[in-house]
Amino acid sequence: MTGSRVISLGHYQPSRVVTNDELAQIVDTSDEWIRDRVGIQQRRIAADGETVADMAGIAAEKALAGSGLSATDIDMVIVATCSSVDRCPNVASRVAAHLGIAAPAAMDLNTACSGFSYALATADHAIRAGAAHNAIVVGAEKLSDLTDWTDRTTCILFGDGAGAAVVRATADGEEPGVGPVVWGSAPDKKDTLKIEGWRPYIWQEGQAVFRWATTAIPPIALQACERAGVDPSEIAAFVAHQANARIIDGIAKRLNLTNAIIAKDIVESGNTSAASIPLALSKLVERREVPSGAPVLLMGFGGGLTYSGQVIRCP
Repeated sequence: MTGSRVISLGHYQPSRVVTNDELAQIVDTSDEWIRDRVGIQQRRIAADGETVADMAGIAAEKALAGSGLSATDIDMVIVATCSSVDRCPNVASRVAAHLGIAAPAAMDLNTACSGFSYALATADHAIRAGAAHNAIVVGAEKLSDLTDWTDRTTCILFGDGAGAAVVRATADGEEPGVGPVVWGSAPDKKDTLKIEGWRPYIWQEGQAVFRWATTAIPPIALQACERAGVDPSEIAAFVAHQANARIIDGIAKRLNLTNAIIAKDIVESGNTSAASIPLALSKLVERREVPSGAPVLLMGFGGGLTYSGQVIRCP
């Protein structure tokens, strides 16, 4: 049984930047209030005609261009999203068509904010089982479609964007670059963050999510390190779901990641749900802040409530 490795990354964000000061003109809030409570300074918002598939396709195209592979080499496409209004054909099929991939296994996966980590594990498992050899894994969201812009508790949080990774099978004798996944859910807390109804808006019980994430997630992240055979002190970067700067800091403190860069894309991108981990990781790699081959801890958590994490080797 072979393993898999992330070999390239790519990301895309819409051009429109919405600052905290702009939101303060719509709802009763302020730049200081938002920065103090969630750490966000701005977020990107997609254009009216810009879809989840459009953003996913551009991010995937960038990742493929940096991989050394061609569209004919790809035999699996997985897109993690909870916000696409176009349900069939699924987003993965649209991305495959955009890239000119002829006949891949193509699926969408919805575990909200933990979606990319779930999708990466699914691709890794398919490769290990011999059902795929080269996969594109994407997290993409247009949460602005699902945001109630009159609700100051949620409209300050969310943004749009996409991040993608190309994952290939490891060669004989090559160490796997995607570690064992630790995943699961807390169904008893499913009502603390939800998107329901025919014209849905995002709703969450913020304090309940905060308490759950800062207490339940650290032991799960440590378990991911243990399964990968990596001590937390060896982690070069911690890329958590970009939900809230205070949540990220709280988890990182409990993990005692003494030598790790802590991804804080939340500041400039807001909460982009399934897109947040690949978006933040792609930016770290683009800026060359993490050495190639260094261990990176990914930890997704959120709506459902679901969680999923693994240690990967930086491409």
